[in-house]
Amino acid sequence: MNYEIVHLREKITSGIRIRTSNSDPEMTKNIGALWGKFFEGGVFASIACKTGKGIYGIYTNYDSDVNGKYDAVVSCETEYCNNLPEGVSEQKIPEGKYAKFTVKGDPKTAVSAAWGEIWKVDLDRKYSCDFEEYMENGEINIYIALK
Repeated sequence: MNYEIVHLREKITSGIRIRTSNSDPEMTKNIGALWGKFFEGGVFASIACKTGKGIYGIYTNYDSDVNGKYDAVVSCETEYCNNLPEGVSEQKIPEGKYAKFTVKGDPKTAVSAAWGEIWKVDLDRKYSCDFEEYMENGEINIYIALK
């Protein structure tokens, strides 16, 4: 799978999270429910400090590597917020070096398939903060933090 190495500046996002792992048989269902709660449950609409620049699926706070537990966060780009709604927290995407993969297609199937391919790529992963960026043009960029 093709990718490019990019350097990103820090982004501030705000959203909701769950703790999961790739070995959890309910992982896909639970992350799907998180997305549903974010949009259909009114969380996105309740965040007043949105910048309007992006929607993110973030994977952070890794216990170890691809086999350990991590936080899955569904969020939107924001400014610094004092008054986030209950259950919503700030999540920074750190500045740094990332491998950027671009995916096209139905997000529900294309993103899952892309992750399956990304796990096969030999990357010097940092396991700090990886994320999906959903673009208005329908493309999805997946960023993997590198050492």
